[in-house]
Amino acid sequence: MKQIVELITMELSEAFERAGYDRALAKVTLSNRPDLCEYQCNGAMAGAKAYKKAPYIIAEDVVSYLKERSCIAAAEAVKPGFINIKLGEEFVADFLNQMAGDENLGLGRTQKPETIIVDYGGPNVAKPLHVGHLRSAIIGESVKRICRKMGHKVLGDVHLGDWGYQMGLIITELKKRKPELPYFDESWQGEYPEEAPFTISELEEIYPAASAYAKEHEEYREEALQATWMLQNGHRGYTAVWKHIVTISVRDIKNNYKKLNVEFELWKGESDAQKVIPDMIEDFKKKGQAYLDEGALVIDVKEETDTKEIPPCLIQKSDGASLYGTTDLATLIQREEDFQPDRVIYVVDKRQEMHFTQVFRAAKKTGIVREDTELRFLGFGTMNGKDGKPFKTREGGVMRLENLIAEINDEMYKKMAENRMVDEEEAGNTSKMIGLAAIKYGDLSNQAAKDYVFDVDRFTSFEGNTGPYILYTIVRIKSILNKYQKQGNSLEELRCMGACTDSEKALMLEVCKYNMIMETAFTETAPHKICAYIYDLANAFNRFYHETKILAEEDKEKQKSYIALLLITRNVLESCIDTLGFDAPERM
Repeated sequence: MKQIVELITMELSEAFERAGYDRALAKVTLSNRPDLCEYQCNGAMAGAKAYKKAPYIIAEDVVSYLKERSCIAAAEAVKPGFINIKLGEEFVADFLNQMAGDENLGLGRTQKPETIIVDYGGPNVAKPLHVGHLRSAIIGESVKRICRKMGHKVLGDVHLGDWGYQMGLIITELKKRKPELPYFDESWQGEYPEEAPFTISELEEIYPAASAYAKEHEEYREEALQATWMLQNGHRGYTAVWKHIVTISVRDIKNNYKKLNVEFELWKGESDAQKVIPDMIEDFKKKGQAYLDEGALVIDVKEETDTKEIPPCLIQKSDGASLYGTTDLATLIQREEDFQPDRVIYVVDKRQEMHFTQVFRAAKKTGIVREDTELRFLGFGTMNGKDGKPFKTREGGVMRLENLIAEINDEMYKKMAENRMVDEEEAGNTSKMIGLAAIKYGDLSNQAAKDYVFDVDRFTSFEGNTGPYILYTIVRIKSILNKYQKQGNSLEELRCMGACTDSEKALMLEVCKYNMIMETAFTETAPHKICAYIYDLANAFNRFYHETKILAEEDKEKQKSYIALLLITRNVLESCIDTLGFDAPERM
């Protein structure tokens, strides 16, 4: 199904051509002056030089061919050469009815599905998830859902940090505390225990203790480095400990991500790429793609068009150790072998932009990925507190993610209890749904690359541009629809008719933008566009609601049209929030 702006553009194209001008001038956009018109075309301005005519004259010529077109209620040439357009009510109603009859709400899904991998999450095992993991998870999940909504095959990869020095630290500290364990007995020949010799709580205490001790004791640090080397070279006992670490960490990580309604199709870690690295490095050397620089192996990635210095991509340190860039390149090799992705999107802190510029260029230069594979860096800004600094606990420490979620849920529960919105039995589950909407919408309504202030009071408000306000709007619509059915009416085979009031038409026009907004959000990898849209849509509905007696309307045909409009509005809102990664309760 075509977007409504495409249908209007087709009409304008024909009018431009009939008036003797190039069809390509007929680009239609949403009006930037909605008080004057609904859509506009500035093509006459662009064509003035080519046709040696005043833009206003060209606009008038085109407008003369737009009269009596059913899709256009009014078209006006406005100096210096704008064409202002208002749409026909029946045309808009028919468009909405087509949307309502389509399982995808008129969204034009791609005819050429791509395989897309979204790399987001990035937690380290043995460490609790904290607020720093929030943005990658929330933005990445939404990007995955947007791509999937457009008909693409999408895989989300958590890309665990499960390899390296932190593993050596944990092994060393565990050996210090429990030297009697069989993992540290070099003569042990039997099977190792199936149960881990530590809980997740103990593990989360072991790592920071070991890290702090290593900074003060060089011999301990050397022991941890040696343990890391032995693990990475296949030490049997250390490998068994490592597997325990990963197993219980992943179980805890999954539980925390579940609370955010975030899921991953791939649970790959840095360790999975290790087997690829030796052959990859040898291949780089043989082909002359990498060279030694002060003992380290690097790939030169600078380009003539660079306006700033782009350092070489470091592949291997002088002591033979691998780096993040090494692992990222090896992971791309694995992804190419397993999935042949058409694009890979990395949702990471924007401060890593230089790193990914180096990795992407190295990947293309060495032929690790195909030339037409799109590698996309989606960098996000910092989540700050009201003081403008990175979000902390009241005591000044880094807040655990589960504690932040619990704090938001508690706040929503209190507000619901104060207002007695639902009975106590429902309040627990409903507060979690609203709390998740508060967190996700609060984050996603900001452009990803920008820093933003995480304001609990504002995000949990039922008024203004917030998740709870969006949910309250959806629940209000559901309540009206339920009451309509309880009056003995059916929600089947309802159709929108022409608008009777300005607020009704405004709502209809907002709903019509759905497929255009979703396509824009996909093209620009921009979840915040969806947030801005549903806020406008919610405002349009609430204005219509306050100005219209829906259930008290005596004209049954008019009432059916109202209900049809509410149905499509609800469906569009629910489709959008599902794409953003949260749901609406039945009652609030």
